[in-house]
Amino acid sequence: MHPQIIRNKPGKCPICGMDLVPKGSNKELVLDSGIVMLTKPVNAQVIATIPAIQAETGTRIYASAVNGVITYDTRNQTSIASRVGGRVERLLIKYNYQPVRKGQLIMEVYSPDLAAAQRELLYVAHNSNELLASAKQRLLLLGMQPAQIEQVLRTGNVLYRVPVYSNSDGYILEKSAAVPAAVPTAMPPSSAAGGDGMGSMSGGASAAPATPAPMAPAAAPVLLREGQYVSAGQSLFTIYQAKALVAEFAFPSQLAARIKRGQKLLFYPNNDENAMQSGSIGLVEPVFRNGLNFTLARVYLGDHGFQVGQLQTANVPVVYTEGWWLPRKAVWRLGNKSVVFKKEKDVYVPMAVETGVEAKDMIQVNTNIDGWKVASNAYYLVDSESFIKTNN
Repeated sequence: MHPQIIRNKPGKCPICGMDLVPKGSNKELVLDSGIVMLTKPVNAQVIATIPAIQAETGTRIYASAVNGVITYDTRNQTSIASRVGGRVERLLIKYNYQPVRKGQLIMEVYSPDLAAAQRELLYVAHNSNELLASAKQRLLLLGMQPAQIEQVLRTGNVLYRVPVYSNSDGYILEKSAAVPAAVPTAMPPSSAAGGDGMGSMSGGASAAPATPAPMAPAAAPVLLREGQYVSAGQSLFTIYQAKALVAEFAFPSQLAARIKRGQKLLFYPNNDENAMQSGSIGLVEPVFRNGLNFTLARVYLGDHGFQVGQLQTANVPVVYTEGWWLPRKAVWRLGNKSVVFKKEKDVYVPMAVETGVEAKDMIQVNTNIDGWKVASNAYYLVDSESFIKTNN
């Protein structure tokens, strides 16, 4: 039966000859051509009365906040290594970050090679004075102090325990332990204006993977134990000097290209904004750590009241001269995609755009949207099911 044939009484279709069916039993939906435009899904177009806005351009200066941590200046560190292979007979270092002073006894090591060299020294001293200087030189190269060598010659007894002393003042750290380091944190998710319930869904999609915050150094016990054997040349401890510290700040990729050495920044402890200080970036270093690529900026501290492991927040003024700027709520974040709703005649059409940094309540759009009118709040125009199915 042809649906365009309509009669006010029972009969047959003049085209195909089928019996006419009462209109009330016809369950097929017949769309009026006047409302076809309203039946398109929201991933194609949206009809709404939300105000439209235009993107702003021009030079802008925003202060971006980055996280950091106070750590030791690696330029002032010294290492303690074992010059001979042997067994640790006595260990006076019990935990990491234990304070030590220059000349302080750290451990005593028994070395068969060192004991044999001392016996050779005593033999040479009794039989041949010509080789005495060479025997002393060998013991000096093996790590014995001149006073210890003279003690062996004076007493005629071999020193089976050779002491190892600290070569600097500071805080000692086992080589296997890690110094606290800065890592980038997740960017804050975009928030939806209004209480339509879409904000929580979008925040989960747009936020970067969270990374662990830097932790304060822990006074953990050292792994080296008495009775353990060490090899010649093995580096055992590092001594860091607390008089010179650095503040390390981790910059995400969006800001890394905009910082340079000598740039000023303001930073303060996370729990006290009133203790704000200024500093200059002394080193910019690309870093790959914990599976993340970011840029590390170091601020060298002079006279300071900071402690190692203290968390810091820095505000860095950044100048932006390119791109267009929209309110953050005008851009819908869908995973790794960003969408704005462009107004075309009486409807809004979703358009994918490339976004840059987020500063305050604004977001940078790198796609050319000059002259576009977009919805002032994209979150009200989204049917999440349609967008998720279409963009998968």
